[in-house]
Amino acid sequence: MGCCTGRCSFILLCILQLLAALERQIFDFLGYQWAPILANFLHIIIVILGLFGTIQYRPRYIVVYAVWTALWVTWNIFIICFYLDVGGLSKESDLLTFNISVHHSWWSEHGPGCVRREMSTNHVRTLDGQSYVSVIGCVIDYQYIEVIHSSSQILLALAGFIYACYVISVSTEVDDSFDFIGGFDSFSVYHVPQKPSHVLLKPIYLST
Repeated sequence: MGCCTGRCSFILLCILQLLAALERQIFDFLGYQWAPILANFLHIIIVILGLFGTIQYRPRYIVVYAVWTALWVTWNIFIICFYLDVGGLSKESDLLTFNISVHHSWWSEHGPGCVRREMSTNHVRTLDGQSYVSVIGCVIDYQYIEVIHSSSQILLALAGFIYACYVISVSTEVDDSFDFIGGFDSFSVYHVPQKPSHVLLKPIYLST
């Protein structure tokens, strides 16, 4: 298949997914978001597997990628609901940190235009020892930044699922046609038609 086909488009899409996942992983590490860190790590592994399967013509690896994209979309929908406080979820909870720390999204303090106002230790101190009170001046709230990240991941995953199904179908058709041609050729090579032998039988008369 040439580079103008869906296979090469799928490879480029996988590379784009890797870049987006690495970018998200960095900011989740900065915010100590352990659940997203684990999910991102698994996502990176599966995307690399799908990329390898596409390059090496391994449809089974692409099937694993396609199944994972469905789970990945579900996870990102959960993240959107979490930050928008939908379905009883709350962005103020420590669910994404497995309740082992009080950290929240890195964007909550470092978003575009955000200014953190600090106070002295004699006033308010948080549980982790930081002496800030509030963050003001943000151009966009951090929860919407997280929603944008998750929405972009969903769009990439949906596009990847469509391309993965296309590549799987094309690979299956190629394998079927190859097996048919190979089987025909092997039959013609290893089964040389034999010339029919014509044996003339004549009766023998014994003289007495």
